[in-house]
Amino acid sequence: MTGGKIFVRERRKVGEKEKKPRYFVVAVADVDLKIRARHIRKQEIEEIASVIGADVIYLQAGKDNQEDDVDDDDE
Repeated sequence: MTGGKIFVRERRKVGEKEKKPRYFVVAVADVDLKIRARHIRKQEIEEIASVIGADVIYLQAGKDNQEDDVDDDDE
């Protein structure tokens, strides 16, 4: 049994060779987790998930989706 799920998706505004975090945490389920970083690296997500016993779910972002990567509600 897992401790929950962490839902992430790849950012659209980051290129392949850029040295910037490429993932954005969309949601968490059944886990008491607060992430302070706006963007995060895949290795960091997987390490956090292994420590808390959660599964990482990678979402597929559609190309027609006009939603920004910025979440102003949590600031």
